Amino acid sequence: MNEEALRALVRDAIARLDAADESSAAPFAPVQAVPLARDASHYRYSTLPRTDGPCLIEPTVQCNHCGYCESHGH
Repeated sequence: MNEEALRALVRDAIARLDAADESSAAPFAPVQAVPLARDASHYRYSTLPRTDGPCLIEPTVQCNHCGYCESHGH
């Protein structure tokens, strides 16, 4: 393959990319919403007692009901 043939291939590839960009207004826009997967880290356990005292994970601070101790915490 000589230099002129290589240049012609590159020009052709660039022209095809430009034509593809012009034909689609938003090439990276999702077609439909992606549903969130259910994962065990999102579940919360209701068996732990509610407290207004110290945090179960870090007892030196007051509980702010973040829910970390009621989940897997991921």
